[in-house]
Amino acid sequence: MKLTVLYDNEVYGKDPDLRADWGFSCLIETGENTVLFDTGAKGGIFFSNMGALGIDPSNIDRVVISHEHWDHNGGLRKLSKAASGFDVIRTGRDPTASNYEQLVVNGPMEVRKDIWTTGKLEAEPVDEQSLVLRGEKGWYVLVGCSHPGVGTILKAAESIGPSVGLIGGFHGLSDLGILEGLDRIYPMHCTVMKDGILKHFPGSASRGGVGLEIVI
Repeated sequence: MKLTVLYDNEVYGKDPDLRADWGFSCLIETGENTVLFDTGAKGGIFFSNMGALGIDPSNIDRVVISHEHWDHNGGLRKLSKAASGFDVIRTGRDPTASNYEQLVVNGPMEVRKDIWTTGKLEAEPVDEQSLVLRGEKGWYVLVGCSHPGVGTILKAAESIGPSVGLIGGFHGLSDLGILEGLDRIYPMHCTVMKDGILKHFPGSASRGGVGLEIVI
């Protein structure tokens, strides 16, 4: 399974064609399915990065929106006009949406083979879902902003499988002990203590950004 970061606050590497912006999006390719997790904030930047990375949006067969904030669902409208054949799993229905079927998630469910959602986890200011991905050495948790709290998300993920990695936005996480025992940690997007996490876990934490590819 391969993950490719399409939208983030930073660019990974030095590709001049990739653009950073506040938001998050990650593509998941299993060989059988292509699942998109979040769509970033701006459709133009989202599509520009996909083009630079050689991603064909028509290959996306399912979209998962972690939570209904502009920096995670902002590219969905442009995607729905440029591609078809996908549905969207989200925590609440958008009455203005068109061109795709919406599936509202509550509890854990299988998104595609080896890809599960934690289901909707209540939080302030917004409810959120995360993905749990089966890798060769265990389960990896892919998060948008972690509004319910990283600890709450990891606990919910344990009902699906034991977590060995965490990828995405950790928001205001300050208790770094929660991350102890994880083999791979990629703090991105809204993570407040990004540099602190990288320093505290030099053997397992790595910097992310647009263009990063992670094989699990």
